[in-house]
Amino acid sequence: MNRRKLSEEEIAEKLKDLDGWTVKGKELTKRYEFENFAGSLEFVNKVGEIAEEHDHHPDITFGWGYAEIALTTHDTGGLTEFDFAVASAIDAT
Repeated sequence: MNRRKLSEEEIAEKLKDLDGWTVKGKELTKRYEFENFAGSLEFVNKVGEIAEEHDHHPDITFGWGYAEIALTTHDTGGLTEFDFAVASAIDAT
């Protein structure tokens, strides 16, 4: 998969294929809502498995009823196709 930093135009185009994801600075982010803490924790554990499978690890913040995911490719200083692929994989859980 290409790890070239995407242009703003490429990012805008790829965002069209993702539901609920936004760009904040150099990160692709999304907040997920759950019924309780257990739901949040279960989701975070699934995201951890996806991250390991792809060898691409997001920042995760979670608590009672929510989880927030932030993806970026640190070595390029921005977003790459890889970030969007992992976001899609997370959404498929």
